[in-house]
Amino acid sequence: MPSSPARPLHLAGTSPVHALPPEVKIVAAFVAVFAIVATPREAIWAFAAYLAILVVVWRIAGISARRLAPRMLIELPFVVLAVLLPFAEGGERVTVWGLSLSVPGLLAAWNILVKGTLGVLVSLTLAATTPVRALPGGLSRLHLPGIVVTVITLMLRYVDLLVAELDRMRIARIARGDDPRALHQIGAAARGVGGVFLRSYERGERVHLAMLSRGFTGTVPLATAPARPRDWTLALLPAGGAVAVAVAAWWV
Repeated sequence: MPSSPARPLHLAGTSPVHALPPEVKIVAAFVAVFAIVATPREAIWAFAAYLAILVVVWRIAGISARRLAPRMLIELPFVVLAVLLPFAEGGERVTVWGLSLSVPGLLAAWNILVKGTLGVLVSLTLAATTPVRALPGGLSRLHLPGIVVTVITLMLRYVDLLVAELDRMRIARIARGDDPRALHQIGAAARGVGGVFLRSYERGERVHLAMLSRGFTGTVPLATAPARPRDWTLALLPAGGAVAVAVAAWWV
């Protein structure tokens, strides 16, 4: 189940972070994101501490900020929302560079930007240090319902296939004189997406029947050994540090 060939998320490596079982990294990422979200937006020093913890993990795992930067574009819609908030919100206003901005809007924009950015960075760190094929096994060890793990497994397996199919359809339309930038062609694009959806549904049924005929019992087989107490300790050190920062932010 490879990642996208154009911009793979996983970075192969032999660091201690890469060697940790996937279930402990999933729990650590969840705890870290929860701590970030629970932090009061006024505690600017706390968010700097979270970034410092991430930088330490990146140094250990051999991940460069230049590698993560292009993948941060996923949060662009939240950035647009954050930019509009200081203009749209009411309440007390302040003038910045000749612009009248809402103070509550500025605080809300800062809250969205800093927490969203740190959350995406935590997710990208998990993806960079954990192979995609290992995630379903980790979720199974965390006792996620079998049907959910199966859906996630098939989604990870076939998402690249669907993207490639959409790209082939786009190239075929362009070769026949279609201009995907023209507004009047949006109907053709929508019909193409609908066709891919129907074929994906039919493919899913066929794959499920093939899995049942080969003895599939509804659970993803576990190919790795369970995590040891030492693995949990190492993985939860950064997450524990994030929780300590969040608690301190509420007390300070």
